[in-house]
Amino acid sequence: MSVEVSPLEQLVNSVQDDVVRWRRHLHEHPELSFEEERTSQFVYDTLSSFGGLALSRPTKTSVVARLHGAHPGPVLALRADMDALPIQEENDFAFASKHPGKMHACGHDGHTAMLLGTAKILSGLADALHGEVRFIFQHAEELFPGGAQQLVDTGVMEGVDAVVGIHLWSPLEVGKIAIRSGPFMAAPDTFYITIHGRGGHAAQPQATVDPIVIAAQVVTNLQHIVSRNIDPLDPVVLSVTQFHAGTAHNIIPETVELNGTVRSFKPELRTEVPRRMEQIIRGITEAHGATYTFRYEQGYRPVVNDDALTEKVKRALVDVFGETAVVEGDPHMGGEDFSAYQSVVPGTFFNVGAGNVEKGIVYPHHHPKFTIDEDALPIGVKSFVAFVLKALGE
Repeated sequence: MSVEVSPLEQLVNSVQDDVVRWRRHLHEHPELSFEEERTSQFVYDTLSSFGGLALSRPTKTSVVARLHGAHPGPVLALRADMDALPIQEENDFAFASKHPGKMHACGHDGHTAMLLGTAKILSGLADALHGEVRFIFQHAEELFPGGAQQLVDTGVMEGVDAVVGIHLWSPLEVGKIAIRSGPFMAAPDTFYITIHGRGGHAAQPQATVDPIVIAAQVVTNLQHIVSRNIDPLDPVVLSVTQFHAGTAHNIIPETVELNGTVRSFKPELRTEVPRRMEQIIRGITEAHGATYTFRYEQGYRPVVNDDALTEKVKRALVDVFGETAVVEGDPHMGGEDFSAYQSVVPGTFFNVGAGNVEKGIVYPHHHPKFTIDEDALPIGVKSFVAFVLKALGE
């Protein structure tokens, strides 16, 4: 008995092997943020082979391809990030990273491969398109100030009516797609604290101002901001992730350095939280005769999905994958510079499931054993193509 395959399915099947091959090549050869020279050249050369695309290099390590449909219409931008992370890979498959200390541990290799597959399919469908598709292969998502804002500043969003991005998501099982309107990913801010005490011999603490004891109190009391100063219905994370002090077991040091991150959604909390933090730091250090320095840096804006665009994308996904495959996504506290595009045009960012317990694909993003179920790749390609054809097709 033969199984009928839809035209869209045929199109995706035609590039599936290429997409897997591209993803594995990129995984083998990761490059860090702002260093994606070989990666961007690979993308440029691959896009050139498709024909029908106008290519540009807005920055040294990014690529933009423009596909003009045969008929006038809106301009849709599709985005993929390309950079890897400074992590030593612990996977042992054949295409594991060949570059020590560098790894695609967040799925960006898959994102790039999916958008290449999308560009290959759509480049053959220009006669049916009413408008333009702009494919943005972005550098440096992982490192603030990020590549997205740089690309916005170069003008890549000029004339764009909407932007859509996909993140492969290992906590979500393959076959599922998570999308939601409104706040989706948090603003990732960073803080740096130095406690200045007075060092001395550990056997004579009375002659010192011990910055370790003071810093420990600071760490503990900073947690009160989330638990006692912020509305419980407002999601906020405050994590001290680095505590640096001391050189020997019998020396009380002069200083302690504390660094960490704050994640939130509301703009007013990005002002309120650092104000509360400094209030606590000042009070504790003054009480113990120490001093401090405090620096708070705002990172990417929160990712907030446009309501109308998200509904359009969701309808396209449901039409292709069915109601049960497309689920309401939960907001999460990770950060993403996709928000830079959303600051200038309506945008929607959603997750395509890439985890698979049965295959042992269970490790979180940024883990040395992170990987994706490659069955997610054609789902991502199909998602992009389906929305473009619904928005710009005849």
